Amino acid sequence: MTLPILDSKSFDPARQHWIQVRVYYEDTDFTGMVYHANYLRYFERGRSDWLRGTGLSHQELLSRDDPAAFTLTRLEVDYKRAARVDDLLRICTRYLGLDGCRLMFRQTCMRGNEVIAETTVDAVMIHPDGRPRRPVRDVVERLALFECKGDRQHIGA
Repeated sequence: MTLPILDSKSFDPARQHWIQVRVYYEDTDFTGMVYHANYLRYFERGRSDWLRGTGLSHQELLSRDDPAAFTLTRLEVDYKRAARVDDLLRICTRYLGLDGCRLMFRQTCMRGNEVIAETTVDAVMIHPDGRPRRPVRDVVERLALFECKGDRQHIGA
């Protein structure tokens, strides 16, 4: 398979996917800082938009003859700085590839060049009823075209 042409508005040359998220008052806690659980929402948006950027969607996966979905099996977040109302954040999503059944991601939330939070995520494929399933071959092959090669520790720029 040849590498797809990437949408330069969403992907950079390193195959990192980027979205912007504006912080609203409703995202904050009583201190005026983004409530910690809302970073998980921002990261989820990043992964969902990354998936759409690969030419797939959650709805398309569920509509297959052999329907599939993703669920998370592990999520680890490091909070570095606080984001506040009106901040414009950038969410970077890197697909690191498949390890056995696990699809591995690393994501970073940035304000300008400042890292706000980072996460590592493991996801697996499931049947719509929640039972685990082997990764669907054609989906895995498609996603492999978007794998970030090289140093798996580096995110952002």
